Amino acid sequence: MRDQAESLRMHMLRSQGKIGRSIAVVSGKGGVGKSNFSINFSTMLSSMGKKIVLVDMDIGMGNIHILLGKSVSTNLKDYLVGQQSLESVMYEGPNGLTYISGGSGLNGVLEWTEDMFSRLIQAFEHLQKEFDVILFDMGAGATNQTLDLIVAVDDVIVISTAEPTAITDAYSMMKYIHYKDSEKNFYVVCNRAFTPDEGRETVTRLSFAMSKFLDKEVTILGSLPEDPVVRKAVREQVPFSILYPEAEISKTLHIMAMRFAQFSNEEVHAAERPNTFISRLKNMFSKGRA
Repeated sequence: MRDQAESLRMHMLRSQGKIGRSIAVVSGKGGVGKSNFSINFSTMLSSMGKKIVLVDMDIGMGNIHILLGKSVSTNLKDYLVGQQSLESVMYEGPNGLTYISGGSGLNGVLEWTEDMFSRLIQAFEHLQKEFDVILFDMGAGATNQTLDLIVAVDDVIVISTAEPTAITDAYSMMKYIHYKDSEKNFYVVCNRAFTPDEGRETVTRLSFAMSKFLDKEVTILGSLPEDPVVRKAVREQVPFSILYPEAEISKTLHIMAMRFAQFSNEEVHAAERPNTFISRLKNMFSKGRA
């Protein structure tokens, strides 16, 4: 009966048109500029006419709203524990972007319950119908829940820097996800590259390692330069792509966003997808509870 109900829900979604694509932005380690990338990339996609919702999955330690210069009174945790509705934790950002804060100042580790997971699924089902893209900014730390979410999404954007430890950790993250789902779409980005050659070398190393050791092809989105406007924008709490649209990093990011939109083909209709984000996530959760 449960499978039949799931099939019926998916049939209804298909009849209504496309389902929003789910994307996780990840890094093997912290400090590589992942959240800054997520904000500016989301803002850029939104400016291109895509309906985007950015979800800060670093629950209790999120900084998306801080980088946007916003003060939020509700966050994703409030929704998960049943204190707020989904609509009340959704905020309007620049260029028509919608975002959900992960909240900050959480003491202790969030203990997930089956009810919280059910609410999360309900939220994602709603967001998939309302938005073209759900972009998850994942926390640097890995938990069973965040790893399940990463494995379930349609696309994974991996952010690294040229530091050897960042490259190694980024490869390890991709290898783990690949073993869980060999069909996953990977996109690699080098952030904070001091020279174009350094950026190209970093993404090429990651691509080569995936191809040689895992027989997996990944898509190279490119590299973003180390640029002083990023730090200035962080201080001003405005996305650098908006505050400094003519900066080299902003122009490069725009090219990346256009390339991603072309490669990811987010306009694919639900009927053309053999397996969905929600179905995969539910299946993983069921196995974990068995």
